[in-house]
Amino acid sequence: MIHMRRATRVAAACALAMAWASIADAATGQQTFATCAACHGARGEGNAALGAPAIAGQQLAYVQRQLGNFRTGLRGTHKDDAYGAQMRAGAQAVLKDEKAIAAVAAYVASLPATTVKPAGKFDARNGNNLYQGKCGACHGARGEGNAALFAPRLSGLDAAYIKRQFSNFRHGVRGAQAQDKYGRQMALMAATLATERELDDVIGYIHANGAAVKP
Repeated sequence: MIHMRRATRVAAACALAMAWASIADAATGQQTFATCAACHGARGEGNAALGAPAIAGQQLAYVQRQLGNFRTGLRGTHKDDAYGAQMRAGAQAVLKDEKAIAAVAAYVASLPATTVKPAGKFDARNGNNLYQGKCGACHGARGEGNAALFAPRLSGLDAAYIKRQFSNFRHGVRGAQAQDKYGRQMALMAATLATERELDDVIGYIHANGAAVKP
């Protein structure tokens, strides 16, 4: 019993230390994020006109992984990925090491998540059926993401960004490199939506239901 209590205290102390470390990282990341805000917005709300997605409230591990991918060239090096190239240049200029990446990711994850209203008409029933059949198992029933499956949050992302990334996955602009394990999984799934209309219905479903998702 004594050993169990001691183990419980140790676990609690470790959890508290990790929480404080995350807060400290977020505070440091906020300073670095000032450079990122020029495109992604002061609160990480994104700017569709600049091709910059909303990143506020995105999963810490996902943000950290993508920033690392930009720095190492797993993302943003394809000749047809102009926006990715811009992001890669920014990541290389600002994020000098893994510690800096972790700090910015912690800050981004701490921001209140954004929501997006459906941009136009869509077939809600078809969008629901397609999303639940093809996307929900990984990305969550309402696009909230699933950290255990390394699937990012989709609610809050603007339609143009989702469409662009979907096209990138489908055409080998993103997720084609052998080292990008999760990108390759998504590239396979991108081939399962046959038409632009189907994608519009899925995006409509994400936007209509994402407003109810709490970050």
